[in-house]
Amino acid sequence: MQIHDANAEHVAEITAIYNDAVENTTAIWNDQIVDQDNRARWLVERTNAGFPVLVCSSPKDEYDVLGYATFSQWRPFDGYRQTVEHSVYVRSDQHGKGIGTMLMEQLIERAQQSGIHVMVAGVDASNSASIGLHEKLGFEVVGRMPQVGVKFGRWLDLAFLQRTLDRRETPLAQN
Repeated sequence: MQIHDANAEHVAEITAIYNDAVENTTAIWNDQIVDQDNRARWLVERTNAGFPVLVCSSPKDEYDVLGYATFSQWRPFDGYRQTVEHSVYVRSDQHGKGIGTMLMEQLIERAQQSGIHVMVAGVDASNSASIGLHEKLGFEVVGRMPQVGVKFGRWLDLAFLQRTLDRRETPLAQN
């Protein structure tokens, strides 16, 4: 398996993974699937803003996307500029093969190279597999918000996890 930056050729596969998560899981708290134009715009917006979108692909075919991961600004205020929130999604037939871990390790490395201090995850609190993956990678559960979401006719609790990516005692200077 190989991890690399996503490009326009990956959009169809990314769209399929995203829509499967929308329709069948509580990993994404949206009810509506999206089309490829939506994900193409999303990819351009992410990369133009300087945020990575990584894909894990089959060693035999770089366009056979097994999963993807990204991060972006956590909140739209200057004081949060060194904190990001990430997403990682693995194709449903590829769960349990270490793809999420490989994507996250690369994503964490990219965040560290970008001077990011903290990475945040918002996870359905009942998703023990995702929480376990994050904890294995050094994230800690730092909060839980009961019944803030709804999907499939039930309330969802949101767990927040975070990992501090460096040992800086003071923030980087603002550009």
